Amino acid sequence: MTQPLDSRTREQLLTHARSQNAWLPRPVSDEALRELYELAKWGPTSMNCSPMRVTFVRSTDARTRLLSAVSPGNVEKVRTAPVVAIVAHDTAFYEQLPKLFPHRPNAGDLFRDRPALADQTCLRNSSLQGGYFIIAVRMLGLDCGPLSGFDAGLVNSLFFEGTSLRVNFLCCLGYGDPAGLFPRSPRFDFEEACVIV
Repeated sequence: MTQPLDSRTREQLLTHARSQNAWLPRPVSDEALRELYELAKWGPTSMNCSPMRVTFVRSTDARTRLLSAVSPGNVEKVRTAPVVAIVAHDTAFYEQLPKLFPHRPNAGDLFRDRPALADQTCLRNSSLQGGYFIIAVRMLGLDCGPLSGFDAGLVNSLFFEGTSLRVNFLCCLGYGDPAGLFPRSPRFDFEEACVIV
């Protein structure tokens, strides 16, 4: 049975965590990236479809390619982050359903001839997994800065040409420099965002 988390854990995962804009020159190991995925993969998705795929950009060559696709306001964030994750989704996710949803081996047939349903399912569930990914980053004591400011077509061309992968968002990873933070932006109160019916 799940139990409520203590206040310190809640702070680290959500209430005091921040999207980072600047980074300390401290590396992130391959082992940490592996552990990050191993945590994030357990979050639920519909039919266990698990469409998220992650490309961790660290090399100079890969970073140079990625920088050519990001908006000017994000260049410094991407240039200085120890790692940038290209959080993508596999548009042919349904081909893996016999492995991931074995009690219904023909589940992929629901999507093969229904591209709109496949696209919606893929994007929705890779976005869910992207949220789990961010929580896992924070669980490991790392910081992150998710980004939307980039040319998706160019990222797909540079990194996923000839594959069924498509970018969802970018996420800088590392150890944030507190000097790069600005005052926290407000959030809606419950009454502004929610209704109980």
